[in-house]
Amino acid sequence: MNRRDFIQFGSAAAACGLAPGAFANDGTVTTAIYPGSWEEAYRSIVAPALKRDAGVELRMQSLWAVDQIAKARAARGRAPFDTFILDPGPRVTAIESGLFEKFDASRLKNASKLPPGMIDAHGVNVAGQFVGIAYNPKKFPKPPTSWKELFAEPYVSRLGLTGFQTTFGTVSIIEIAKAFGGSETDVEPFFTELKKVLPKVAVIGNSASMPSLFQQGQCDIMYTNTQTVGTLKAKGVDIEMAVPSSGLIAFFTTFHIAKGSKNVDNAYKFIDTAISTPMQQQLMASPYFMAPVNSEVSLANAGLPLRSLDEMKNMVQHDWTKINPLRAGWIERFNREVAR
Repeated sequence: MNRRDFIQFGSAAAACGLAPGAFANDGTVTTAIYPGSWEEAYRSIVAPALKRDAGVELRMQSLWAVDQIAKARAARGRAPFDTFILDPGPRVTAIESGLFEKFDASRLKNASKLPPGMIDAHGVNVAGQFVGIAYNPKKFPKPPTSWKELFAEPYVSRLGLTGFQTTFGTVSIIEIAKAFGGSETDVEPFFTELKKVLPKVAVIGNSASMPSLFQQGQCDIMYTNTQTVGTLKAKGVDIEMAVPSSGLIAFFTTFHIAKGSKNVDNAYKFIDTAISTPMQQQLMASPYFMAPVNSEVSLANAGLPLRSLDEMKNMVQHDWTKINPLRAGWIERFNREVAR
């Protein structure tokens, strides 16, 4: 998302009215949901099951993470929705801002089906995400084996580059920086090495545009998550995921109950439905490819880069309490020096 898109989206989100379902326990629950495939998946799969099994109508507000937090802060204690959906960075910001109710795992019937560590005092993991290097196998019979190779031929001249606005973009750039001697908090090597090859880079775009640019052949290699790879492959696009020698990146998307929600009971019913075995199994399938957190779901033939959820413990993960204070500056610098 570029700066203009960000401002327009934020303004649109601020203009939205507060959802009635967030204030009265009237047989509904209102969740914030990511636009696109997340909203489509929950509307078609989770909402009907929640209505059928719990008698609760699911309402959704289509909001990216930054807009969820901005809207909750602006509401000043009057919850604009009952549940958040967030990635690790925004989750830390929301915790520090006191935007969540304390989470009670005993109110989830399906809690025991999640491996240890999937639930804490703030919320519950609802889907895993894996980030690596996506490439066109017809253009690159030999895929890259490291993040460093993205800035060398034959890859750099076909590279699709995006910035720090998304979780997958941020962690990918951190790993590129680490490959050149940087660290989780030092991405200077990324900018230094990128300046050397920037004229060669095929495409620089916002995160939402990258799948289409890849599909159109404007780039043949990019960093992204397995969900995007699965979705494009289901459309017949020539795409595979390469795992760098440093390892695949993993993080979780989480649900949280908004501070001040008047529909707490229904919020737990909604979350419990979303993590249930049937829902997780369906959400994992085409065309949504959401990695499950429920240990009863079989990963066989799922097209995911793991055979069991336990393998996630050995994947590359990041400390967002360290990243968050620096991220705004990184975004501004990327927009100024790279995306201009």
